[in-house]
Order: sequence, then C-alpha cells, then structure tokens
Amino acid sequence: MKKGAELLMEAGSRRAAENRTADLATRLRRVRLFLCDVDGVLTDAGVYMGPEVETKRFNIRDGLGLRLMQRQGIKVGWISNRPSIATTKRAEDLKVDFLHQSAGSKVDAIEGIQRQVGTGWEDTCYMGDDVVDLGALRRAGLAVTVANGIDEAKALSHHVTVCAAGHGAVREVAEMILKAQDKWATLVAEYSL
Repeated sequence: MKKGAELLMEAGSRRAAENRTADLATRLRRVRLFLCDVDGVLTDAGVYMGPEVETKRFNIRDGLGLRLMQRQGIKVGWISNRPSIATTKRAEDLKVDFLHQSAGSKVDAIEGIQRQVGTGWEDTCYMGDDVVDLGALRRAGLAVTVANGIDEAKALSHHVTVCAAGHGAVREVAEMILKAQDKWATLVAEYSL
C-alpha cells in the first residue's frame, strides 16, 4: 500500500504532465469562479490576538484585484476552516460573493458553491497554501499557491506566485486572469479617464 507522500509525488507527476498538455494561458481563460483560502493566502498567516479582539492584516491590492474580477463577471469567494470576525468583516467590506468559514472538507464547500454558480472544477481557480488545501488544489482547473506555500501545494499547482501570502499574491493572479481573458485593458482604460 502506498503512503501519503508517495501518492502526492504521483499526483505531482500527473499534474506536471497535465501542464504540458493544457498550458497556463488556457487555464486562465477558463476561470469563471475564483476561490481562495484566507490565512496564508489573503493574509501573511499572522493573527493578532488581544483580550477581546482578533485582527488580521489584509492587502488592499488583493482586495481591489478581487473587486476587479467581480466587475468582469468572475465570482469570488473565500474558503476557510477557521471562523473569524475579522475575515467576515473584510469579506463584507469587499462584497465577496461567497464566504465559507467552518471546519470540514473544503472540497465539499467548493462543490456546493460550484452548484450555486453553475460551474465545475475546470472553470474554478483555487488558491491555497497548506495541507488543508491539497484536495481543492488537486481538483482545480487552475491551481495556484503562494511563494511561501508548502512544497506539497507547489507540487499540485499550475502556478506559484512571485508574491508571498498577504503581500499581493491574490492581486498577481487576478491580473493574470484578467489579462488572459482580454479584460485588463478595458479596466485600465476606465480608470484612466
């Protein structure tokens, strides 16, 4: 019987073969649903704890990247196994389409969102960084991890960001998607008026 590490190595090899047959640009053009983890993707994984309050640092450019994708018809959502008032507040501020915060299978949560949107895994971009994200990364049509993600997440991803978590990694991917779908120039022109 194969051990978990061997299975991940095989999955990584299969992912590498898939990369040769379906290039990154094709995957970027297919994205209709963008979902990501929160802690370690949208944040630097730091949580600041006080006697009554928890705070997190979010990157403003990541937030604008999410809003720009929404303006171009791409649904966005966050999938976290860790409920947080700070996450809820930021999601409300950005008008994120989907927020799932509870322990359990991220794959099940994502498939529930896909049913609501009418998309499948092939149209879904998922960004994750740690062991809880591996199932979603393995299935996503476009799997992305951050520069400081774990090696297993990198092995399953189609793209590893240049930016670290909480420092513009989501914005980096948002721009890649919008440029691949020929939507970036339109946004730039609108804001240049």
